[in-house]
Amino acid sequence: MTDPALRRRRQALYLFFFLPGIAMSSWITRTPDIRDGLGVSIGQMGLILFGLSVGSMAGILCSGRLVSRFGTRPVIAVGTLLVIAAVFVVAAGSAASSAPLVAAGLGVFGAGMGGGEVAVNVDGADVEHLTGTAVLPALHGCFSLGTVVGGLLGMAATATAFPAHWHLAGIGLIATAILVHALRAVPAGTGISSAGRDESHPEGEHGAPVWKDRALLLIGGIVLAMALAEGAANDWLPLLMVDGHGLDPALGSLVFVGFAAAMTLGRFSGSFFIERYGRVAVLRASAVSGAAGLVLVVFSDNAVVAAAAVLFWGLGASLGFPVALSAAGDSGPGKTARVSLVATIGYVAFLVGPPALGFLGDHYGLRSAMAVVLVFVASAVLLAPAAGTRAPVAAGPVPPRPADEPVKHPSHQGEGR
Repeated sequence: MTDPALRRRRQALYLFFFLPGIAMSSWITRTPDIRDGLGVSIGQMGLILFGLSVGSMAGILCSGRLVSRFGTRPVIAVGTLLVIAAVFVVAAGSAASSAPLVAAGLGVFGAGMGGGEVAVNVDGADVEHLTGTAVLPALHGCFSLGTVVGGLLGMAATATAFPAHWHLAGIGLIATAILVHALRAVPAGTGISSAGRDESHPEGEHGAPVWKDRALLLIGGIVLAMALAEGAANDWLPLLMVDGHGLDPALGSLVFVGFAAAMTLGRFSGSFFIERYGRVAVLRASAVSGAAGLVLVVFSDNAVVAAAAVLFWGLGASLGFPVALSAAGDSGPGKTARVSLVATIGYVAFLVGPPALGFLGDHYGLRSAMAVVLVFVASAVLLAPAAGTRAPVAAGPVPPRPADEPVKHPSHQGEGR
């Protein structure tokens, strides 16, 4: 592959991360208005969001096999089309004040994002391998950037009482243009297994199921905790600030934009810190930051303090998902299978876990429900050393640099490469 083609491919992946970010935050910032228009409670909103969970599980469970059979490109295309279609369905449900239609739209959204984003991560891990640099943090940063842009648009639409269904329909048109532009740069064939064997398996080891790898499962635990922290904010933060801390809907949307901005900052600056301090130190610091932010959001009765603490929550959640995916790719033979497994765990937590918090929130309040997220994030501090695991390499005169050792020479770029 020529360098210009590789650059176009990376830029296309940036857009494929940006697109679901702007779509998701557009929905999130309008949840208070859509909830009021539907006339439902927090518990009933949890049921509506359950459509997201069902669709997500379907997409996530199918994605790995589809990528292995057809490659990342068609899975990305179909997944993105489903996300776009879902935005229009949710817009129609909002216009018709139909809770079942909104739930159906979220189901389609979950299927598209759960399936397509696993494929985008596999493609991103391949680009990271080809370039030898830390690409996944910046790619996930584009998702967060999309949430910032979508959040700002949603905040403006909320403040001006612009109808949610017209707002979402406009986002659907923007997403369609992005898909048409970006798909051409993604090559065919990435991630396809030959006769059930991943090309990165060494001889004699291709039959070992990756889910039996203890180190990989520990990395999956990190992703589960940090993705749940991100997903909980994406699904509930505006309502949490409105119902739990007494802010009006426009300010609740502003707090979400602050969270998304902190996520974006953390992800775009992540490579700098990873190359200097290593994955383990970065993941530990991230988990501590996220836990500190959640403690203040859950237990502080001061709305200003809680809103400021959201920034620490966002910074803490920013790097867990992409850094752990990079660690998964380096943890052993079968890169595609390993990244697919950990990405699947992450998207289950990100898309399926948060709706369950709605049922807790209905009985105990959203602030109390977030204590569950706090426990998971705190556990990531203990699991962080698993991200230092590195795949064995062929014997040679120079031992490999551990994945959690900081880079000390310009020729050592990326995350453990």
